[in-house]
Parts: sequence; C-alpha cells; structure tokens
Amino acid sequence: GLARDIAIPDLCFTGDEDEVDINVWIGPKGTISPLHTDPKHNFLCQVTGSKYIVLYPAVHSDQMYPHSTPLLFNTSRIDLQKVDLTEFPDFTAASGWHLILEPGEMLYIPPGVWHFVKSLETSFSVSFW
Repeated sequence: GLARDIAIPDLCFTGDEDEVDINVWIGPKGTISPLHTDPKHNFLCQVTGSKYIVLYPAVHSDQMYPHSTPLLFNTSRIDLQKVDLTEFPDFTAASGWHLILEPGEMLYIPPGVWHFVKSLETSFSVSFW
C-alpha cells in the first residue's frame, strides 16, 4: 500500500524515540486544523497542494487560551479566522509566524508549539512524529 511509498526522514531518528508515528492528512481546499499543540516533534511534509500555517512559540501558551477540559487541553479556544479580542484580549501580546507550505517542502514543529493549518487547495501531507 501507500506505506511502501513513504520514506521516513533520517531526522526522525535523532531523538530518544525508537518508533516513528506516521500520519497522512488528505483534504479539500479550506480544510482547517484549529490552533493546537502536539506532544511530539513533528516533521510535516507537503506532498501536493499548499497549506497556510501560523505558528506561535510555546512561551505564548497563556495567550492561546487553551480549553480547560482534559480532552482539548492542547487546543485553543481562539478562532484564528475571526479573533474575538473582547473575549481573548491577551492574544494581542502573542507574536508568531505565518507561512505557506508548498509541495516538496518540510516544516519542523517542535513539541508545544501552537499551530493552525488551512489547506489552500486540495492537499496531501504526511507528518512524522
């Protein structure tokens, strides 16, 4: 199957983990992954299509207004497409980066870094944790 066509980047074997989790992300234009963090090192590889990505360092976690429930503690309550500064006033203190991930490019996202992802067209990505 598809697993035979996916080569795990050598960078994935430079840490303490012996196993690498592989995630495939396929979706149409407009698919959104809301502002969240991941617990592991993430190498996000764009295969087809492009994605708009916003990153905020972990030091801004308080300004990301994470959910208080155990299931969503790593997900922000802020909708980056229409930020409500009345409800989330401390968000203005956060500074981050905006980028477009194009086919053939790879983005490293460290654990705890907040990220928002939106597909700008039909998209296929692979992430290695």
